[in-house]
Amino acid sequence: MKKKGSVVQLDRISDFGSEGWGFESSLGHFLLFFFLLVNNIGAQDIISRIELPRYINETSGLEFYNDYLVTHNDSGNDPILYYLDKKGNILFKRSFDSLINNDWEDLTTDKDFLYIADMGNNFDTRKNLQIVKVPIDPTIKKIEFINFYYPEQSEFEFRLLSMYDAEGLISIDDYLLIFTKNRAKEITDIYKIPKIPGNHIAEKIGSLNCQSIVTGADYDKELNLLVLTSTFKFEVYYILKIEDFDLKNIVKNKIDMYEIPLEKTQVESIKIIDKNTFWVTSEAETFGSPMMYRIKINSVH
Repeated sequence: MKKKGSVVQLDRISDFGSEGWGFESSLGHFLLFFFLLVNNIGAQDIISRIELPRYINETSGLEFYNDYLVTHNDSGNDPILYYLDKKGNILFKRSFDSLINNDWEDLTTDKDFLYIADMGNNFDTRKNLQIVKVPIDPTIKKIEFINFYYPEQSEFEFRLLSMYDAEGLISIDDYLLIFTKNRAKEITDIYKIPKIPGNHIAEKIGSLNCQSIVTGADYDKELNLLVLTSTFKFEVYYILKIEDFDLKNIVKNKIDMYEIPLEKTQVESIKIIDKNTFWVTSEAETFGSPMMYRIKINSVH
């Protein structure tokens, strides 16, 4: 695994909000610089390797619900959430017949709701980006939509090196944070939107110079831990671990990068078990099967 290091720039756009997340500035714009330290810090062990049913061959997104793990397929597949046990067995399906899976890319939750990130935008052409908000209780039949757009995007013509694709979504207090998959710059821009149904302008609150393309995200408030999955050339995937993630006090931020020890595949979801242990899923490659892995990082500081 390579050692890498660089300076990360957090580009201040506007206050995060009135709930104590804001940064004060008389100019309304300023830059915060903090260090991205990508280190070769230890081995990664695959604790369990579980084959998933073939019909979730494009698994993209992972969450907990009680004792279940919840996942879904991405673009063009049926609008279904799959509830798994920790052995990879499908216990039940939650279908949304009135929805279209334009490009479901991630899941996040709070205590009452589950948020489906229909925000995949591979070539910057979509004008219907949305988060589908449903009760976390699968027996409650209710669907709401949080529609949003990026105010910086003025053109929607096909672009191979897209800037407004996104595959990472987390929940923090009254907001959802979107982590973009910026192929043009190999960074992730962070946007916030409220959890309120309706039409919203996504507000850019910063950028992480992660030197890779982000494909998934998870956040644990109690651990104050943000983790991302990312890749350089869609061959080798990594876990980016950001401890003490706090948008109101960021001066320096240390990011540890760990290679996921898998053969060529696509990793687009991660779920925190504890500060060093994670569930990840991978899509089925040609003649292969989708997989779910429990991975432990053995940090050496």
